[in-house]
Amino acid sequence: MQIKNLTIHGKTFLAPLAGISNLPFRLLVKKCGCSVVCSEMISAKGIFYNSKNTLNLLTSQKEEQPLSVQIFGGDPESMAKGAKFIHNLKIASILDINFGCSVKKVVKQGAGVALMKEPELTKAILSAVREATNLPLTVKLRSGWDHSGEQAFQIAQIAQNCGVDAVIMHPRTAGQGFKGRADWNLISKLKKQMAIPVIGNGDINSVEDAGRMLESTGCDGVMVGRAAMINPFLPSQIDDFLETGSYESSSNYEIFRAMESLTKMYVDYFEEEPACKMLRSRLSWFVKAMPGCSAFRKKMSSINSKNQIIELIKEFETSIN
Repeated sequence: MQIKNLTIHGKTFLAPLAGISNLPFRLLVKKCGCSVVCSEMISAKGIFYNSKNTLNLLTSQKEEQPLSVQIFGGDPESMAKGAKFIHNLKIASILDINFGCSVKKVVKQGAGVALMKEPELTKAILSAVREATNLPLTVKLRSGWDHSGEQAFQIAQIAQNCGVDAVIMHPRTAGQGFKGRADWNLISKLKKQMAIPVIGNGDINSVEDAGRMLESTGCDGVMVGRAAMINPFLPSQIDDFLETGSYESSSNYEIFRAMESLTKMYVDYFEEEPACKMLRSRLSWFVKAMPGCSAFRKKMSSINSKNQIIELIKEFETSIN
């Protein structure tokens, strides 16, 4: 796939997941074979005001390339400055703008999905960002504030006219959050309208889901979100299936080694105590539906060290083999 001057080897993208798609998780998913990983959502105003917490989210390593960095905001000035700042960091292969977040604190800022009600402001923001950087530029949309998708079609057309290089669509309304079904028919309609690549997002929980989305909508790529939290190998399995018509399910051995790898990266990145607190829930995602997963989850709830985690992983692996 080609997005502006960037050649992407594969059709899979990791979605930006607040609090999840941090550097260690991105490195793991990239190591497992995803084509493009995406940062957590970055506040343009946070960059503008030099917020330490915001700038920490921009930590990157060359091993995760190509990296898409997503920013959000509700005014042209801070968005342009944020785009320029990221451009100058030289970590991003793609700059993505969020038009889909429906979290109240984001919408109250006039950012995320709130922008889908503001076509003129959207045009001003996209024009300012396009002028600030020549990075490949994408936008991530919801279907809008109702089920028709008309707002998405309008914003996507504005984006294309402003020089945006690809559109990512999550066809749920602002009010749906992650509930209900994603309306893939809207992705199909958008693809027919656009001259630039369209990437589909929503309800991709398996390799077969991705195949059906690509076949039924004609979209150019797929973005995987929450399912990658359970199976970080899913994006590479999708790419294998699309290229060869078959794929291999990840083995228990691979899953447990991924858990160990993520543990070590979390501890190195966040330090041991905060890393362990986060990993108490996050490692349980990987063993969902395995025999004895409930007992593993219960034991994980009280771990306090990297060594405890590694021991628990090995103990659980032995118990199911």
